[in-house]
Amino acid sequence: MKHQGISRRTVLKGSGAVLAGAAFSTRVMASAPPPEPVTPALIEAAKKEGQISYYTSTDLPVAEKLAKAFEAKYPGIAVRVERTGAERVFQRIGQEYSSNIHAVDVVNSSDAAHFIVWKRDGILAPYVPEDVAAYPAEHRDADGQFASFRVWLSIIAYNTGLVKEEEAPKSFADLLDPKWKGKIVKAHPGYSGTIMTATYQMQRDLGWSWFEQLAKQNVMQVQSSADPPKKLDLGERAVMADGNEYNIFQLKEKGRPVEPVYATEGSPLIIGPNGIFKSSPNPNAARLFQSFCFSREAQQLIIDVGGLRSVHPQAEEKPGRKPFKDIKTMKDDAAAVEQQGDAIKAHYTKLFHV
Repeated sequence: MKHQGISRRTVLKGSGAVLAGAAFSTRVMASAPPPEPVTPALIEAAKKEGQISYYTSTDLPVAEKLAKAFEAKYPGIAVRVERTGAERVFQRIGQEYSSNIHAVDVVNSSDAAHFIVWKRDGILAPYVPEDVAAYPAEHRDADGQFASFRVWLSIIAYNTGLVKEEEAPKSFADLLDPKWKGKIVKAHPGYSGTIMTATYQMQRDLGWSWFEQLAKQNVMQVQSSADPPKKLDLGERAVMADGNEYNIFQLKEKGRPVEPVYATEGSPLIIGPNGIFKSSPNPNAARLFQSFCFSREAQQLIIDVGGLRSVHPQAEEKPGRKPFKDIKTMKDDAAAVEQQGDAIKAHYTKLFHV
């Protein structure tokens, strides 16, 4: 983000950054700092600052519950949650830095490629919370600048009041059946980091020809990856072609008529890291909040309340949900998303005319 309006691919070009599978394997700039426990001194310094600004693409109710849990544990430190789509988060950070405005303490994005850019630009602060040291190596940056705060899938789902279980789609190929014409809802990669990542994986594994055929199905196009589950719940569409697994969990567990489907071809895998900015106006509160986000307490909260997945070794999956280990997933590749993102958005827009 050297200046406002620079493309994602231009920023990354020449960096040599690679993130394959779920791995954060970026070019090593320096060794990671040692893990830091939460100390009374850190808590006291954070309370003197008294606030934190958190930019995130996490679903707002989940982000606010996380913030309230932090405020309850550390009274006197207020968390200001700024929630929008991942692509908007990325653009906003770019605009603020190009204008020399430094208002963000901690950032979360559902597009892991953003962290490759921010790391290359040298604007992330190295900090390794104690819990992160126990995370799998592929879920923590080698230089300690970010780690996997949340993991989830982009999935197919259907409204159980409109579709019988035996007639529901089981694969992405099934969505091309003429019987689903005018009955599908889908989110947009130009707004959502989740859908950008999912679109990359799907065009790589299924081919653009699949999208070309899907575009003929009179698909309802929405913005956020949280929108398709809502359209299912309202009965405005019978099936969603993509969207957040965690929103489907939340709705289903409230008794709403939705059911997840894990496509036989594999479900797109999404990684949402957290990081701290070097220019954080509240650096101690930022470190304390970052440590809290990766604690077992916070990770269990995003699982139980948010329907997300976690790589914390002590976190437990909620009963009634399909275990992550039993789900076939597509392979994430954030560097490829970064390099191809502009082209993906352009081609997608051409196909769907939105």
